[in-house]
Amino acid sequence: MDQTNRSVVVGESVVVKWLTPPAPLPQPTPDMFAHLTSVGFTATARPYAAVSRRDDDGELLLALVTAYLPDAGDGWEWCVDEAVSGGTGFAADLGVLAADLHAAMATPSTTFPDPVRQAPAAPETGATAWSVRAEEALNEALALTDGEDRDWLSAHADALRAELAPLAWAGATPLIRIHGDLHVGQMLRWRDGYAVIDFDGNPTVTGADPFQPAARDLAQLVTSLEHVGQIAVRRRGAHPLVISAWTVAARDALEAAYLARLAGHGHAALLDRSLLRPFEIEQECRELIYAARHLPRWRYAPMGVLRSWYR
Repeated sequence: MDQTNRSVVVGESVVVKWLTPPAPLPQPTPDMFAHLTSVGFTATARPYAAVSRRDDDGELLLALVTAYLPDAGDGWEWCVDEAVSGGTGFAADLGVLAADLHAAMATPSTTFPDPVRQAPAAPETGATAWSVRAEEALNEALALTDGEDRDWLSAHADALRAELAPLAWAGATPLIRIHGDLHVGQMLRWRDGYAVIDFDGNPTVTGADPFQPAARDLAQLVTSLEHVGQIAVRRRGAHPLVISAWTVAARDALEAAYLARLAGHGHAALLDRSLLRPFEIEQECRELIYAARHLPRWRYAPMGVLRSWYR
């Protein structure tokens, strides 16, 4: 599903991910690689190098080089197979992996010596940076979506805004450097287990504070299971009611495993569950933005999810 970069496997040894176009530094991935390596997080493709070029406009990140993971497939492949077969055992593994990642991001390193920050209390104006960002995403999704989907979004805009409203008065909550684009497509299942990849951040967001609530990652990960369900119905002929039950079971198992593992790491306070639903709504808007900008045929997935939520 990555339509914004190009990856090349070299000798079944390394993967070179070319950024198209090159991105001006600083970028999140080199720092994330340095931090995760220093705190001992290994559930990712081992990072080897970042390739950059300096010109009159500054330094540009050209490519990232990581280890090749044998027999790897991303979640848009293996997770769809699970949905069609009704399997949900994987969900707990993904919840554990996400919790391990967040615990690692909450561990100090020389790269991030102060990895956990506190969000400021909601301002008296009733608009936080998160609520403004979410409202902008909804408005852009409305502007970029046409036809019957646009009509549906317009008819449900007030309901969507009501779901985003808690972001306007969100209280102080812990902030960490999150993955930023955590969906099943970033979860590789390979010969030795699971690995999370691609720390570039959300391709529809620019200029956002890299320190965010852990709930933003978790919301995106569980909604991606909903997208898997949409793929299974549309492309594999799965029955919608069967997939609906599978989605609920997979989401519940993933979230339960995440919460238990996070608590086991002593970081239960990282997750503010009141933010999950608003971030889920924002993420579906961002999926529509991504479809409009990069992959128009993808629009059926977020629209299918939204329609399933507002029957």
